[in-house]
Amino acid sequence: MSDYGRYPAPNYAPSAPPMPDSYSAGRPPPEGYAHPPPPEGYAHPTPPASYSYPYPSPWASGAGGAGGSYFPPGTPPEVIRSFQAVDRDRSGFIEESELQAALSSANHKFSIRTVRLLMFLFKNPNKPSKMGPVEFAALWGCLGQWQAIFYRFDRDRSGKIDSVELKDALMSLGYAVPPSVIQVLISNYTDVYGRGALNFDNFVECGMIVKGLTEKFKEKDTRYTGSATFSYDDFLLMIIPFIVP
Repeated sequence: MSDYGRYPAPNYAPSAPPMPDSYSAGRPPPEGYAHPPPPEGYAHPTPPASYSYPYPSPWASGAGGAGGSYFPPGTPPEVIRSFQAVDRDRSGFIEESELQAALSSANHKFSIRTVRLLMFLFKNPNKPSKMGPVEFAALWGCLGQWQAIFYRFDRDRSGKIDSVELKDALMSLGYAVPPSVIQVLISNYTDVYGRGALNFDNFVECGMIVKGLTEKFKEKDTRYTGSATFSYDDFLLMIIPFIVP
């Protein structure tokens, strides 16, 4: 695969990659929601050159959901070139097919389902069906963080995450997902041989869904009891955007 370690990554500590502000409850994780961090000094070795993904490592620069046609200061040149390469009409915005082309490589193609979820989560506020440079740069950095988590928990170096690895990866991010839910997630990606495992874009999709729904649930569970009451309308509005991208 293409070189993913082109830019040096910061020291990685397991924490949930950021979601857009509109999907954050804005509260510190309560007891019961968070998993204790690993011991100090715990680090994952640098991936070998043959085990990589087609994104630069996360860039350290502010990003938000504001509109505009400029990249944030400090955006790596290759991120800018990737955006410009698919923005064929030079409008300063890209659609889902263009985003899919930007994220895919000769070795791995992002599914359109994952791309649509990413478009929903990182959409431009002024053009809901498109993504601008600010959102693209934020997404690129977020994918870098998910890639670090993916590599850490793909212990057998298969290039896929199985049910045990997925459970451990989500637990490291603070999400104690029960085995029954893990199996439901995995079953959505069963191959023609009946084997369930997640490649990178499947893993990103699962992680974003679990994180997004958890944050939405916490908005209703104001006392952090693990239980919440929803109206039927609120329930549908929370769930549907994540399952019908």
